Amino acid sequence: MIEILKAVLFGIVQGITEWLPISSTGHMILLDEFISLNVTPEFMDAFLVVIQFGSILAVVVLFWNKIFPFDFKKKTIIKKDIFVLWFKIVVACIPAIIIGLPFDDLFSQLFYNYVCVAIALIVFGILFILVENRNKKTAPRITELSGITYKMAFIIGIWQLIAAIFPGTSRSGATIIGALLLGISRTAAAEFTFFLAIPVMFGASLLKLLKFGLAFNAAEWSILLVGMAVAFAVSVAVIRFLMGYIKKHDFKVFGWYRIALGFIVLAYFLLWEMPQ
Repeated sequence: MIEILKAVLFGIVQGITEWLPISSTGHMILLDEFISLNVTPEFMDAFLVVIQFGSILAVVVLFWNKIFPFDFKKKTIIKKDIFVLWFKIVVACIPAIIIGLPFDDLFSQLFYNYVCVAIALIVFGILFILVENRNKKTAPRITELSGITYKMAFIIGIWQLIAAIFPGTSRSGATIIGALLLGISRTAAAEFTFFLAIPVMFGASLLKLLKFGLAFNAAEWSILLVGMAVAFAVSVAVIRFLMGYIKKHDFKVFGWYRIALGFIVLAYFLLWEMPQ
């Protein structure tokens, strides 16, 4: 029961931090320091990735009409604009497929540590503030998803690759910054980021499951399913909140939060590593 309650907490943190541009990795590292699941390292590695599947389902449920390319109630069954959107999402995935996947283990070995995570939190927090200050008096050129070109999608994909290389960057944070720099509105940037997460996170979850071999025992299945279910429910609430929030506010508050969290991560681990 204690492990199930821990899984609930991990699901809550996952659901909140996956969609807000504040880095789920940074928060999961801190959470794992204070509340570790009593599981094997191999299962924990799989759990932290597969739990994201719950967050993906939240996007699918909330945006079904915008991402499902068929409408069987009308004469024109195929929604061409949605097919075009998915082609652009595929283009945005190319950098991660070519570079991110083959070198994922190497990147994790080199950069998955608290120093890199903290630096990424701080650097991209500063970037959010600078980009929003730059855009303060400039109206976005692109306000609809249909206005995002294939070239723009590929550039956003490069920003996503940066997040894949450097944990703590935040996948949603990096892609939103990339979109804002291209003159895309906050709402369109956030939606494209959500949709881009579907193949990326689904693929990552599937690879982890295959790598683990689905050899979970009953307790592990319980922890995994509870974590995913909670991540789904919290993600629904957080996505709704974020889409309402950015209609009236910018992303600077998340930038300041990232900077503060980055320094907290550095301070905690530096003090923890100091000789007693």
